[in-house]
Amino acid sequence: MSFRFPDPSAASRGRVPTGTAGRLAELLRQGEHTVDELATALQLTGNAVRLHLARLERDGIVERAGTRPGVSRPSMLFRLSTEGELRFSHAYVPVLTQLLHVLSRRLRPATFDAVLRQVGRELMAGRPRPVGTLRQRAEQGSTLLNALGGLSHVTREGKRLVIRGDVCPLAAATREHPEACSAVESLLSSFVNAPVASCCDREKVHCCFSVGPERLSRTSGVR
Repeated sequence: MSFRFPDPSAASRGRVPTGTAGRLAELLRQGEHTVDELATALQLTGNAVRLHLARLERDGIVERAGTRPGVSRPSMLFRLSTEGELRFSHAYVPVLTQLLHVLSRRLRPATFDAVLRQVGRELMAGRPRPVGTLRQRAEQGSTLLNALGGLSHVTREGKRLVIRGDVCPLAAATREHPEACSAVESLLSSFVNAPVASCCDREKVHCCFSVGPERLSRTSGVR
């Protein structure tokens, strides 16, 4: 199963839905449902349910799951998306952080770093890359980092472009395992198709990635 990057344009990114939308999402956590089933369970009109579903779809929390045969015509089924599940779960961060602890003890440092770099590269497998100047691609890289929970911007420092962030999306891991930055470094390098090097502030857990110069070939390998 491939990871679906969240949409950074969604105003409610990262929040668990509340109110009626939250009740709809809770029902969809239990399984796939049609509009009529949701309307009956919540004692709402079909149109009211469709309005909330449209908003949840827009924010990437709900997705369509095919159809179910009906008496006169098929009914659309809805389910919670992978991103929607992530918003409700509190297990991913502690489990994955502990996984890093275990791997760091069992693998040699060079192998541990190589594994995390491979993770970053494979996150971008089969995904479209931005086009344009190196600056434009770096800006898109910053947007991607923000979609993953960062808070970054692009600056020019001397002759280099730098993506700087006040928030690290992997702070829970990088505090003890700075090698986790290697995954983000490889992800960004693959995404912008240019060398990317970490210059992160380990003590303050602030992101920093220098971008460039341009690669000589579009087919050259990533870091």
